[in-house]
Amino acid sequence: MLKKQSVVIAGGGSTYTAGIVMMLIENQDKFPLRTLKFYDNDGERQKIVADACAIIIQERAPEIEFIATTEPEEAFTDVDFVMAHIRVGGLPMRGLDEKIPLKHGVVGQETCGPGGIAYGMRSIPGVIELVEFMEQYSPEAWMLNYSNPASIVAEATRILKPDSKIINICDMPVAIKKGIADIIGLADGNDIVDRYYGLNHFGWWTEMLDKSGNDLLPKIKEHVAKWGYGPSSVENDNPLLEEASWMDTFQKAKDSYSVDPETLPNTYLKYYLFPDDVVAHSDPTFTRADEVMANREKTIFAECQRVAAAGTAAETSFEAGEHAEFIVQLAGALAYNTYERMLLIVENNGAVANLPLDAMVEVPCLVSKRGYEPLAMGIIPQFQKGMIEQQLAVEKLVVQAYLEQSYQKLLQAITLSKTVPSATVAKAILDDLVEANQAYWPVLK
Repeated sequence: MLKKQSVVIAGGGSTYTAGIVMMLIENQDKFPLRTLKFYDNDGERQKIVADACAIIIQERAPEIEFIATTEPEEAFTDVDFVMAHIRVGGLPMRGLDEKIPLKHGVVGQETCGPGGIAYGMRSIPGVIELVEFMEQYSPEAWMLNYSNPASIVAEATRILKPDSKIINICDMPVAIKKGIADIIGLADGNDIVDRYYGLNHFGWWTEMLDKSGNDLLPKIKEHVAKWGYGPSSVENDNPLLEEASWMDTFQKAKDSYSVDPETLPNTYLKYYLFPDDVVAHSDPTFTRADEVMANREKTIFAECQRVAAAGTAAETSFEAGEHAEFIVQLAGALAYNTYERMLLIVENNGAVANLPLDAMVEVPCLVSKRGYEPLAMGIIPQFQKGMIEQQLAVEKLVVQAYLEQSYQKLLQAITLSKTVPSATVAKAILDDLVEANQAYWPVLK
């Protein structure tokens, strides 16, 4: 019989929390729980989600003790795993991350370019605080961090918490592989055994095999050259692609692929390879943050309130998503020694032979009770190496700017971003971001 686990979801008020709860409930045979806790510093927002999830748990898994709290000691005491997906500043600050760069003709995106840098400066102290809570109240626990921007957060935890039990993860490759599985007729993205290297939201696949060892790349490349990761017809089974902005992102992979047809690109590379095109097709008055607030957030919260008012979740529309599946799979591998092969963001230490040892790279790892073991991806081509080193320098400068409270280093980071055309534009964006983030950033000198 598997040992039952205690989990706290940090960011209990997130629109993704209900999906994680559904996945946890559906996987009690693989990852049984004794306790599930929510923690959020916004108690009012968390209550909306928690009231609905309390009903779901009572009806579907009443053996699980459920607690929702804003008190760190109550949340982090006696837990085995911290599943963290916080958004410091919420969606309103995400909106500024997107709109301020666009005002200057630069990509406005939550994890890429100046917007991602601004978000990173806010996320660092928030994630570090969670690590400290975990280490104070449950020092043997693992933190599975899903908070963005993952590369900047990973670099910060590498420096500030080098001995902490934290694993930084991202579900974008999982979502892409699900789309690929649909394209080539596999039942699940987990049926694909891949080789991949890069930084978070900045990587390439070099190999995809099925479980029998058959090469899937020729068929996949033929499709991507025509349609990107989008479907070849209007019908598709990927719920992510129901949103126009995500469909465009998946289809744009066709152009990113054309830059190097020897590999398959992460969808986020469009922001670095085609920033002018992204800006041209962006509405600076209605960005992705507005879209989320108008659609996903409104829909999720309305369903939470409907369930709470009805007193039953018998007909709830909540479903477990790819992000939830990935985080539960990772926790199970750590708890039960299953040696899953998963893409994680880890210190390089030679996994990519011609990148710095201290780079926080995203590569396949074997996950067990020992933690994670990165697999060697070898020497990567000059094009990818050059792009990665530039972006890596950006991310390291952001963390240095945070630690040193350095305006100059943050200016250098924004100037070096491939999405920004000049130091003049970088300074104008930075000055606007400094003003917008006064409540969140350290005072820069």
